[in-house]
Amino acid sequence: MSYDNVCKILAEKYPTDFARWLLAVEPRSIEVLKTELSIEPIRADSLTFLQTENRILHIEFQTITKSKTPISFRMLDYSVRLIRQYKVPVTQVVIFLQQTNDEIAFTEEYRSETTTHRYRVLRMWEQDSGQFLNNPALLPLAPLTQTSSPQALLSQVAQSVARISDRETRQNIAACTQILAGLKFEKNLIRQFLSEDIMQESVIYQDILHKGEQKGEQKGEQRGEQKEALRFCLSLLDERFGEIDSSIIERVQVFKKEQLEALGRALFRMSSIADLVTWLDEQESN
Repeated sequence: MSYDNVCKILAEKYPTDFARWLLAVEPRSIEVLKTELSIEPIRADSLTFLQTENRILHIEFQTITKSKTPISFRMLDYSVRLIRQYKVPVTQVVIFLQQTNDEIAFTEEYRSETTTHRYRVLRMWEQDSGQFLNNPALLPLAPLTQTSSPQALLSQVAQSVARISDRETRQNIAACTQILAGLKFEKNLIRQFLSEDIMQESVIYQDILHKGEQKGEQKGEQRGEQKEALRFCLSLLDERFGEIDSSIIERVQVFKKEQLEALGRALFRMSSIADLVTWLDEQESN
Protein backbone atom coordinates (compact mmCIF):
# COMPACT_ATOMS: atom_id res chain seq x y z
CA MET A 1 0.00 0.00 0.00
CA SER A 2 1.39 3.38 -1.00
CA TYR A 3 2.05 5.74 1.92
CA ASP A 4 2.52 8.58 -0.58
CA ASN A 5 -0.93 7.87 -2.02
CA VAL A 6 -2.54 8.39 1.41
CA CYS A 7 -0.89 11.81 1.62
CA LYS A 8 -2.00 12.71 -1.91
CA ILE A 9 -5.60 11.88 -0.99
CA LEU A 10 -5.41 14.04 2.14
CA ALA A 11 -3.86 17.00 0.28
CA GLU A 12 -6.56 16.80 -2.40
CA LYS A 13 -9.41 16.44 0.09
CA TYR A 14 -8.17 19.16 2.48
CA PRO A 15 -6.24 21.66 0.29
CA THR A 16 -7.06 24.67 2.48
CA ASP A 17 -5.63 23.01 5.60
CA PHE A 18 -2.41 22.07 3.81
CA ALA A 19 -2.09 25.63 2.47
CA ARG A 20 -2.53 27.05 6.00
CA TRP A 21 0.12 24.66 7.33
CA LEU A 22 2.73 25.09 4.61
CA LEU A 23 2.22 28.72 3.54
CA ALA A 24 0.85 30.26 6.75
CA VAL A 25 -1.91 32.01 4.80
CA GLU A 26 -5.69 31.92 4.94
CA PRO A 27 -6.69 31.22 1.32
CA ARG A 28 -10.08 32.67 0.44
CA SER A 29 -10.31 30.84 -2.87
CA ILE A 30 -8.50 27.62 -3.74
CA GLU A 31 -8.60 25.16 -6.64
CA VAL A 32 -7.19 21.63 -6.85
CA LEU A 33 -5.32 21.33 -10.15
CA LYS A 34 -4.61 18.35 -12.37
CA THR A 35 -1.36 16.78 -11.25
CA GLU A 36 -0.24 15.59 -14.70
CA LEU A 37 2.02 18.21 -16.26
CA SER A 38 2.36 18.78 -20.00
CA ILE A 39 5.20 18.12 -22.45
CA GLU A 40 6.40 14.56 -21.70
CA PRO A 41 3.85 13.81 -18.95
CA ILE A 42 5.01 13.58 -15.36
CA ARG A 43 2.66 13.55 -12.39
CA ALA A 44 3.10 15.68 -9.28
CA ASP A 45 1.76 14.58 -5.88
CA SER A 46 -0.39 17.63 -5.08
CA LEU A 47 -1.10 20.90 -6.87
CA THR A 48 -3.41 23.60 -5.55
CA PHE A 49 -3.97 27.07 -6.97
CA LEU A 50 -4.47 29.75 -4.33
CA GLN A 51 -6.46 32.10 -6.53
CA THR A 52 -6.52 35.16 -4.25
CA GLU A 53 -2.75 34.86 -3.68
CA ASN A 54 -2.19 34.01 -7.38
CA ARG A 55 0.20 31.24 -6.41
CA ILE A 56 0.48 27.47 -6.83
CA LEU A 57 1.38 25.22 -3.90
CA HIS A 58 3.17 22.11 -5.12
CA ILE A 59 3.73 19.30 -2.59
CA GLU A 60 5.80 16.15 -3.06
CA PHE A 61 5.57 13.40 -0.42
CA GLN A 62 8.63 11.16 -0.15
CA THR A 63 8.87 7.90 1.76
CA ILE A 64 12.38 7.13 0.50
CA THR A 65 15.15 9.46 -0.68
CA LYS A 66 16.38 7.51 -3.69
CA SER A 67 14.62 7.77 -7.04
CA LYS A 68 15.42 7.14 -10.70
CA THR A 69 15.41 10.90 -11.31
CA PRO A 70 16.96 12.79 -8.37
CA ILE A 71 14.40 14.64 -6.27
CA SER A 72 16.17 17.98 -6.63
CA PHE A 73 16.12 17.79 -10.43
CA ARG A 74 12.47 16.73 -10.42
CA MET A 75 11.60 19.83 -8.41
CA LEU A 76 13.32 22.03 -10.99
CA ASP A 77 11.49 20.19 -13.79
CA TYR A 78 8.12 20.54 -12.05
CA SER A 79 8.71 24.25 -11.40
CA VAL A 80 9.56 25.06 -15.01
CA ARG A 81 6.52 23.16 -16.29
CA LEU A 82 4.15 24.78 -13.80
CA ILE A 83 5.37 28.32 -14.49
CA ARG A 84 5.17 27.69 -18.23
CA GLN A 85 1.64 26.29 -17.96
CA TYR A 86 0.07 28.64 -15.37
CA LYS A 87 2.37 31.70 -15.45
CA VAL A 88 2.19 32.30 -11.69
CA PRO A 89 4.73 31.90 -8.84
CA VAL A 90 5.14 28.39 -7.41
CA THR A 91 5.92 27.41 -3.84
CA GLN A 92 7.35 23.89 -3.67
CA VAL A 93 7.56 21.75 -0.54
CA VAL A 94 9.06 18.27 -0.32
CA ILE A 95 7.77 16.39 2.74
CA PHE A 96 9.87 13.44 3.87
CA LEU A 97 7.71 11.02 5.80
CA GLN A 98 10.17 8.44 7.12
CA GLN A 99 13.19 9.33 9.24
CA THR A 100 16.56 9.11 7.51
CA ASN A 101 20.06 10.54 7.76
CA ASP A 102 20.46 10.66 3.98
CA GLU A 103 21.72 14.09 2.90
CA ILE A 104 19.02 14.18 0.20
CA ALA A 105 16.45 14.78 2.95
CA PHE A 106 18.48 17.79 4.08
CA THR A 107 19.01 19.27 0.60
CA GLU A 108 16.84 22.21 -0.46
CA GLU A 109 18.17 23.05 -3.88
CA TYR A 110 19.18 21.76 -7.28
CA ARG A 111 22.53 23.12 -8.42
CA SER A 112 24.41 22.79 -11.70
CA GLU A 113 27.02 24.94 -13.46
CA THR A 114 24.38 27.34 -14.76
CA THR A 115 21.29 26.81 -12.60
CA THR A 116 20.29 26.97 -8.95
CA HIS A 117 16.73 26.09 -8.01
CA ARG A 118 15.47 26.22 -4.42
CA TYR A 119 12.52 24.54 -2.70
CA ARG A 120 11.45 23.86 0.89
CA VAL A 121 11.98 20.59 2.72
CA LEU A 122 10.01 19.39 5.75
CA ARG A 123 11.11 16.33 7.71
CA MET A 124 8.13 14.95 9.60
CA TRP A 125 10.25 13.51 12.41
CA GLU A 126 11.38 17.06 13.32
CA GLN A 127 7.85 18.52 13.47
CA ASP A 128 6.03 19.28 16.71
CA SER A 129 2.89 17.15 17.03
CA GLY A 130 0.65 19.96 18.36
CA GLN A 131 -0.62 21.44 15.09
CA PHE A 132 -1.26 17.97 13.67
CA LEU A 133 -3.20 16.65 16.67
CA ASN A 134 -5.61 19.59 16.57
CA ASN A 135 -6.47 19.43 12.86
CA PRO A 136 -8.31 16.38 11.43
CA ALA A 137 -6.91 17.04 7.94
CA LEU A 138 -3.33 16.84 9.23
CA LEU A 139 -3.97 14.28 11.99
CA PRO A 140 -2.84 11.23 9.93
CA LEU A 141 0.64 12.78 9.79
CA ALA A 142 0.82 13.16 13.60
CA PRO A 143 2.31 9.66 14.26
CA LEU A 144 5.32 10.66 12.14
CA THR A 145 6.13 13.75 14.24
CA GLN A 146 8.78 14.19 16.92
CA THR A 147 8.27 12.18 20.12
CA SER A 148 10.17 10.68 23.02
CA SER A 149 7.26 8.39 23.90
CA PRO A 150 5.70 6.45 21.00
CA GLN A 151 2.88 5.09 23.16
CA ALA A 152 1.98 8.53 24.50
CA LEU A 153 1.92 9.98 20.97
CA LEU A 154 -0.30 7.19 19.60
CA SER A 155 -2.60 7.59 22.59
CA GLN A 156 -2.97 11.31 21.83
CA VAL A 157 -3.60 10.53 18.16
CA ALA A 158 -6.30 7.98 19.06
CA GLN A 159 -7.99 10.50 21.37
CA SER A 160 -7.96 13.12 18.61
CA VAL A 161 -9.50 10.64 16.16
CA ALA A 162 -12.21 9.75 18.69
CA ARG A 163 -13.17 13.44 19.04
CA ILE A 164 -14.11 13.72 15.36
CA SER A 165 -17.91 13.88 15.49
CA ASP A 166 -18.78 12.91 11.91
CA ARG A 167 -18.62 9.11 11.62
CA GLU A 168 -17.49 8.94 7.98
CA THR A 169 -14.78 11.56 8.52
CA ARG A 170 -13.65 9.71 11.66
CA GLN A 171 -13.39 6.43 9.74
CA ASN A 172 -11.44 8.00 6.87
CA ILE A 173 -9.02 9.88 9.12
CA ALA A 174 -8.51 6.77 11.28
CA ALA A 175 -7.71 4.72 8.17
CA CYS A 176 -5.15 7.22 6.88
CA THR A 177 -3.65 7.58 10.36
CA GLN A 178 -3.20 3.85 10.81
CA ILE A 179 -1.60 3.42 7.39
CA LEU A 180 0.92 6.24 7.88
CA ALA A 181 1.68 5.13 11.44
CA GLY A 182 3.00 1.92 9.86
CA LEU A 183 6.01 3.88 8.62
CA LYS A 184 7.20 4.33 12.19
CA PHE A 185 5.51 1.89 14.60
CA GLU A 186 5.00 -1.85 14.91
CA LYS A 187 1.57 -3.13 13.87
CA ASN A 188 0.78 -4.53 17.33
CA LEU A 189 1.42 -1.15 18.94
CA ILE A 190 -0.77 0.62 16.37
CA ARG A 191 -3.61 -1.86 16.93
CA GLN A 192 -3.57 -1.13 20.67
CA PHE A 193 -4.75 2.41 19.94
CA LEU A 194 -6.42 2.40 16.52
CA SER A 195 -9.23 0.00 15.66
CA GLU A 196 -8.66 -2.01 12.49
CA ASP A 197 -12.43 -2.51 12.08
CA ILE A 198 -12.97 1.23 11.78
CA MET A 199 -10.16 1.44 9.24
CA GLN A 200 -11.57 -1.29 7.02
CA GLU A 201 -14.99 0.42 6.90
CA SER A 202 -13.39 3.61 5.64
CA VAL A 203 -14.22 4.84 2.12
CA ILE A 204 -10.66 6.15 1.75
CA TYR A 205 -9.18 2.79 2.81
CA GLN A 206 -11.33 0.95 0.28
CA ASP A 207 -10.33 3.45 -2.42
CA ILE A 208 -6.62 2.97 -1.68
CA LEU A 209 -7.08 -0.80 -1.64
CA HIS A 210 -8.94 -0.67 -4.96
CA LYS A 211 -6.21 1.44 -6.55
CA GLY A 212 -3.60 -1.03 -5.33
CA GLU A 213 -5.55 -3.88 -6.90
CA GLN A 214 -5.87 -1.94 -10.16
CA LYS A 215 -2.12 -1.36 -10.24
CA GLY A 216 -1.56 -5.07 -9.66
CA GLU A 217 -3.92 -5.92 -12.51
CA GLN A 218 -2.22 -3.41 -14.80
CA LYS A 219 1.20 -4.87 -13.99
CA GLY A 220 -0.18 -8.34 -14.69
CA GLU A 221 -1.54 -7.18 -18.04
CA GLN A 222 1.77 -5.54 -18.90
CA ARG A 223 3.67 -8.73 -18.05
CA GLY A 224 1.27 -10.69 -20.25
CA GLU A 225 1.78 -8.27 -23.15
CA GLN A 226 5.56 -8.45 -22.69
CA LYS A 227 5.51 -12.27 -22.80
CA GLU A 228 3.36 -12.24 -25.92
CA ALA A 229 5.73 -9.78 -27.64
CA LEU A 230 8.70 -11.95 -26.65
CA ARG A 231 7.11 -15.10 -28.09
CA PHE A 232 6.34 -13.27 -31.33
CA CYS A 233 9.91 -11.90 -31.60
CA LEU A 234 11.49 -15.29 -30.96
CA SER A 235 9.31 -16.88 -33.65
CA LEU A 236 10.35 -14.13 -36.10
CA LEU A 237 14.02 -14.70 -35.26
CA ASP A 238 13.65 -18.44 -35.74
CA GLU A 239 11.94 -17.94 -39.10
CA ARG A 240 14.53 -15.38 -40.23
CA PHE A 241 17.79 -16.93 -39.06
CA GLY A 242 17.00 -20.46 -37.92
CA GLU A 243 18.75 -21.69 -34.77
CA ILE A 244 20.27 -18.80 -32.80
CA ASP A 245 22.97 -18.87 -30.14
CA SER A 246 21.54 -18.97 -26.60
CA SER A 247 23.54 -15.85 -25.59
CA ILE A 248 21.54 -13.81 -28.13
CA ILE A 249 18.25 -15.27 -26.88
CA GLU A 250 19.19 -14.26 -23.31
CA ARG A 251 19.81 -10.67 -24.46
CA VAL A 252 16.42 -10.50 -26.15
CA GLN A 253 14.57 -12.00 -23.17
CA VAL A 254 15.33 -9.01 -20.93
CA PHE A 255 13.84 -6.51 -23.38
CA LYS A 256 10.73 -4.53 -22.53
CA LYS A 257 7.64 -4.70 -24.73
CA GLU A 258 8.56 -1.52 -26.65
CA GLN A 259 12.07 -2.83 -27.37
CA LEU A 260 10.69 -6.15 -28.58
CA GLU A 261 8.32 -4.32 -30.92
CA ALA A 262 11.24 -2.26 -32.24
CA LEU A 263 13.23 -5.47 -32.80
CA GLY A 264 10.33 -6.99 -34.72
CA ARG A 265 10.32 -3.98 -37.08
CA ALA A 266 14.11 -3.92 -37.41
CA LEU A 267 14.30 -7.61 -38.37
CA PHE A 268 12.96 -6.82 -41.83
CA ARG A 269 16.07 -4.69 -42.47
CA MET A 270 18.55 -7.34 -41.28
CA SER A 271 20.25 -9.78 -43.58
CA SER A 272 22.54 -11.64 -41.16
CA ILE A 273 23.18 -12.56 -37.50
CA ALA A 274 25.93 -9.92 -37.51
CA ASP A 275 23.29 -7.24 -38.26
CA LEU A 276 21.23 -8.56 -35.33
CA VAL A 277 24.21 -8.45 -32.93
CA THR A 278 25.05 -4.90 -34.05
CA TRP A 279 21.45 -3.81 -33.43
CA LEU A 280 21.44 -5.39 -29.97
CA ASP A 281 24.73 -3.69 -29.09
CA GLU A 282 23.26 -0.32 -30.10
CA GLN A 283 20.13 -0.87 -27.97
CA GLU A 284 22.15 -1.81 -24.90
CA SER A 285 24.45 1.19 -25.26
CA ASN A 286 21.54 3.68 -25.38
